[in-house]
Amino acid sequence: MMKPLKPHKLVIVGVGRVGDAILADAMKMDLFGSIVVIDANDELARGEALDQHHATAMPMLSHVSVSAGTYDDCADADVVISTAGPSLKKDQATGSDADRRLLASVNAAVVRDIMGNIAQRTCDAAVIVVSNPLDMVTHVASTEFDYPANLVMGTGTLLDTARMRRVIADRLGVDPHAVHGDMMGEHGPSGFPYLSGTTVGGVPYEHLKDVFGVTVPSREELSAAVSRAGWDVFNTKGWTSAGVAQAALTVARAILLDEKAILPVASTLRGEYGHDGDVTLSVPTIIGANGIERRLEVPLTDWEREQFDASVRAVQNTIALGTLENGEH
Repeated sequence: MMKPLKPHKLVIVGVGRVGDAILADAMKMDLFGSIVVIDANDELARGEALDQHHATAMPMLSHVSVSAGTYDDCADADVVISTAGPSLKKDQATGSDADRRLLASVNAAVVRDIMGNIAQRTCDAAVIVVSNPLDMVTHVASTEFDYPANLVMGTGTLLDTARMRRVIADRLGVDPHAVHGDMMGEHGPSGFPYLSGTTVGGVPYEHLKDVFGVTVPSREELSAAVSRAGWDVFNTKGWTSAGVAQAALTVARAILLDEKAILPVASTLRGEYGHDGDVTLSVPTIIGANGIERRLEVPLTDWEREQFDASVRAVQNTIALGTLENGEH
């Protein structure tokens, strides 16, 4: 008898505002046959799953199996997306480097619990981390457990990159898909635009003014605009969810479809730029069926290398906070 085919299975841990956005978008992708949601609030998880279950009867959605579950559901999952842990509130946010660090101690503990539960049940699922401080949380997930390093990654600067491309496209009046370039480093204040690798319609960044007849932001102005874009959302609605949901699912799709996509995900450096296991941040990375297939050590200008090194220091400082919470000194 022919072995039955197994549809792609997604597990979402944490169905707060970000988890809810990921669930809603995942339901529309026609990529998953089964979606399971897990939350510390069992009743919330059941309600979210039931709401989406009813929605599958509508003509715009496929008949996706969606349910609330437990960590046992990770045993045969293809992708686990972790969004669990508290987020900043408006009255906590300052727009400075200190913001995400407010979450370091509690979310380090949260991800240790989540990864411990996942690792007890599988070593085959790709784990995509979304919770902040993103780089520190991803570092804990990827270095403190006996789990394949290529299968643990954070959404990194993928959302920052989308904002950068949107800022450039809006300035030039073009489709953002024509903009190619990444933010690198920390998902946070020290992240920086990789402008020496940025083009629009094949035109290098330094020539955009001549070709398009529009003044483009300097590297410092672009960094500030990208940071401000996130705060503009946060300060008006009180949280961000749509962009990061798309970021997480972009990574998931690249894995499940073996796209060999080059995405600036967060992962622990292993030899790149002289770092080996001491920092987790975003560099352009080939993502395919094996998860992280290769980190690209792209050439950096002097300014970009200065920004990269500053980002390393910022992330390491936050990692130290999470490490201390684990009783390591």
